[in-house]
Amino acid sequence: MDEIITLSYGSGGIKTSRLIEDYMLPAFNSDVLNELSDGAILDVKGDIAFSTDSFVIDPYFFNGGDIGKLSVCGTVNDILMCGAVPKFLSLSFILEEGLKLEDLKTIINSIAETAKKANVKIVTGDTKVVDRGHGHGIYINTSGIGIKRPGVTLGKNRIKEGDKVIVTGSIGNHGVSILCSRENLLISDIKSDCAPLNSVVDCILKYKENIKILRDPTRGGVATTLNEFVEGEDFGIELEESSLPIDKNVQTACDLLGLDPLYSANEGKVLAIVDKSIAEKLITDLNNFKESEYSAIIGEVTSVTKGKVLIKSIYGGKRVLDKLSNDLLPRIC
Repeated sequence: MDEIITLSYGSGGIKTSRLIEDYMLPAFNSDVLNELSDGAILDVKGDIAFSTDSFVIDPYFFNGGDIGKLSVCGTVNDILMCGAVPKFLSLSFILEEGLKLEDLKTIINSIAETAKKANVKIVTGDTKVVDRGHGHGIYINTSGIGIKRPGVTLGKNRIKEGDKVIVTGSIGNHGVSILCSRENLLISDIKSDCAPLNSVVDCILKYKENIKILRDPTRGGVATTLNEFVEGEDFGIELEESSLPIDKNVQTACDLLGLDPLYSANEGKVLAIVDKSIAEKLITDLNNFKESEYSAIIGEVTSVTKGKVLIKSIYGGKRVLDKLSNDLLPRIC
């Protein structure tokens, strides 16, 4: 095979077949995918969750992962946030002419490894090739199907005054990592937290009716996600700055660059609103997992400031945290 992707790999002919048969099918090891039908017949029982996402990250290799790992984690985690168990993924590539086949192979293997870790199967997909200069190497779309967990109902309507706000680890790692990788701005060991959150969500949802809502704070970060919870509601959220788990390297980078980690993305954390009666116990449970060992209660729901997110500084003052209003860092996922 050629050492780079050419337009003929998207023609649907011999080279397309070789790309699928030599690179993709051996990596994904899926009986359903091996049939190479136009779609997939799936055995699904119960209510399903469905999500789709497209990934255009720059650079597509970064400290802590690559676009392949991210494409699985992004959709798997969205299904998990719905209170469902992820089962199946579709996988579509848009490849740019000139992409190195060795890079594509690395990305495919990363997808396979992450899908195995997340216990999901790649069951259908597509590959297109665009001419040089029109695709930044590689874009990926994944769609996912999951089965709703019995006894779990999540939504803004279940949030009430006194509920606690929990984040399952250090805030802002992914966005800052991508910025450092893209611009070579800092020399540090800031890694993306990109990871599938199956075990973390399993731990949280053991508490079923005490869990009000889950989100993964990706674009816009923790501050924007919390604003989405309170918009138009008769409650607000107040955070404690002293309780925020922020990696010291992430904080240093943000200080140097004039950024706020609360608006920087994560790709491997859960933001949860939970009943106050189980919050401390849940933190103890979460801290037993590597993926959530720095979990913390960072605030609570209040009726004092309706529809607003406030943060109390370590000095006692308070300020409003609005949604992200500009492009802190485009193309992070």
